[in-house]
Amino acid sequence: EPPRFPAAPRRRRGPPTIPRRFWAMRRWLHTPAFATVSPEEISGSSPAEVQNFVQGKWIKSANWNWIVDPLNGEKFIKVAEVQGSEIKPFVESLSKCPKHGLHNPLRAPERYLMYGDISTKAAHMLGQPEVLDFFAKLVQRVSPKSYQQALLEVQVSQKFLENFCGDQVRFLARSFAVPGNHVGQMSNGYRWPFGPVAIITPFNFPLEIPLLQLMGALYMGNKPVLKVDSKVSIVMEQMIRLLHECGLPAEDVDFINSDGITMNKLLLEANPKMTLFTGSSRVAEKLAADLQGRIKLEDAGFDWKILGPDVQEVDYISWVCDQDAYACSGQKCSAQSMLFMHKNWSSSGLLEKMKKLSERRKLEDLTIGPVLTVTTATMIEHMNNLLKIPGSKVLFGGEPLGNHSIPEIYGAIKPTAVFVPLVEILKSDNFELVTKEIFGPFQVVTEYSEDQLELVLEACERMNAHLTAAVVSNDKLFLQEVLGRSVNGTTYAGIRARTTGAPQNHWFGPAGDPRGAGIGTPEAIKLVWSCHREIIYDIGPLPKKWALPAAT
Repeated sequence: EPPRFPAAPRRRRGPPTIPRRFWAMRRWLHTPAFATVSPEEISGSSPAEVQNFVQGKWIKSANWNWIVDPLNGEKFIKVAEVQGSEIKPFVESLSKCPKHGLHNPLRAPERYLMYGDISTKAAHMLGQPEVLDFFAKLVQRVSPKSYQQALLEVQVSQKFLENFCGDQVRFLARSFAVPGNHVGQMSNGYRWPFGPVAIITPFNFPLEIPLLQLMGALYMGNKPVLKVDSKVSIVMEQMIRLLHECGLPAEDVDFINSDGITMNKLLLEANPKMTLFTGSSRVAEKLAADLQGRIKLEDAGFDWKILGPDVQEVDYISWVCDQDAYACSGQKCSAQSMLFMHKNWSSSGLLEKMKKLSERRKLEDLTIGPVLTVTTATMIEHMNNLLKIPGSKVLFGGEPLGNHSIPEIYGAIKPTAVFVPLVEILKSDNFELVTKEIFGPFQVVTEYSEDQLELVLEACERMNAHLTAAVVSNDKLFLQEVLGRSVNGTTYAGIRARTTGAPQNHWFGPAGDPRGAGIGTPEAIKLVWSCHREIIYDIGPLPKKWALPAAT
């Protein structure tokens, strides 16, 4: 018999016997080819770096701004922020673009087809599971929200790109013609670009808002400079790299990181012919004055929801109210800020169900998380000011989150609802306080009776921000009354109505302001990123017996 050899020792499986660098490399193997970061790797010990892009080159700056991790306060991203003395390349880049744009219906029309191809490739790439996951996790890393909320943002962006594949870009520039007064005369209406433009976007949707506005500007023939809030600009930096992979000409887009003062200086010196601003009302009004009205705005939204007299589907409506007010920790410009509840709902258990739903939210899965522009102290102070109003009370929440390491520069509060009587809301001393937008998980709730609908509509009329609204009712006469006497640009109506949701398939934007900007649809793109130009062709021939007329 052959000699017996001892059995080979059984190898342990898994990470303990494999070097850590292998597992780090394994994560990188699942990172898209265009990417220069891995969301799972970004940390205080392995910080990411964000650069600028101008005149076809990625560049750094003499100044680095450190972004702190909103979950633990570590410095985890360093952003090359351009200083006021460094804006010259950006000014020169915009100045190279003529007012008639990079393309228009009469010049370089093949670029419409090029952008249809770019959209096709980008939509395909963004639809790959590993790329969807990459951007969803990167969004989560800098603007903490649940994975599902982050994934939906990426999916909406991908669907938008799908909507503008093939010939759809040139269809945006569809023209029309009207017969003239005589042979050879014809008037033609065109959608014309502005040329050099600027885009400024906020932190709460790091991919969707800047990408949709950027592509809309490019489709219509403009050359944009893009500035995204530095806290989250790493997301669009990576997206621009993806677009370059898909054929975006390097000279078509500039990307700048800077503070507000430097960006303001750039706008004044470069003199873009149109600027799109999404953000706070205070900054919006300053820019509108500085730029002499050459601006489109999608600013603050103190958004209301009215529950009509027909009580039904209480479980569903309480869930929608919870989502509208507290998803993304209330950091949506469409978040439910005020709930007008018909008295018929008082005995339905709606508020109790909303309370229970809010208590499901936890920091571990980011269904509640850091508030990036309002501190905990500010939100608590606002709540206490509301509680000074007679009849006011806390319905639920009203306390800071516990057991967390969120830095004090950010907010951390439980989902909160404060009840304020309707008649008190309308008092001149209270109205401004009650309708102050708190960009966090905070809402005001009130109740009205059948004969108080006029007061509800008065409150809606007196509000200054008219972005989204919801009228929750299937009573057609009630809907007709409320919809006919309100103005919010994106209004949902019916028993499934909500205030949030900015998909790619319908207009999203305010109404009641000629400066109002939309996003996502062909109508929005044409309104924001092009102007009307009329060309009247009059080529003759002259009448055979034409004679010089008398002076007039």
